Amino acid sequence: MNKVILMGRLTRDPEVRYTQTNNTLVASFALAVNRRFVRQGEERQADFINVVAWSKLGEFCSKYFKKGQQVGVIGRIQTRNWDDDQGQKHYITEVVAEEAYFADSKRDGDASSTNFDATFGTMPDTANSNSDFEVSSGDDLPF
Repeated sequence: MNKVILMGRLTRDPEVRYTQTNNTLVASFALAVNRRFVRQGEERQADFINVVAWSKLGEFCSKYFKKGQQVGVIGRIQTRNWDDDQGQKHYITEVVAEEAYFADSKRDGDASSTNFDATFGTMPDTANSNSDFEVSSGDDLPF
């Protein structure tokens, strides 16, 4: 199984490119992810992890994610290699994002304080909900 869950701060605004073959959007950015433990007398260490997001998720990341913002990413690790113009081989390991979320706390007057679906940038459709039950403001909840 290849699954990664990260939470960290963007080190730069996402960079957008399009593939040459079929003009698919790809957004790339790096996350500074704090290590869990701090050695006594040392500052907290962070790992800088490259992330790529494709198509609609990449569009969402490029539109709403900014440098310094804390985000959560769920995806998979991918390694790839290529030869440059001088024939030198390059290797890279990156996370291919499958889901992305805001992780900062909401600020007063922030536009994202509405009922916003942070994964795909759409408002949830409550009218066509497939829920097994419906809760109205007058219901007594069992919890």
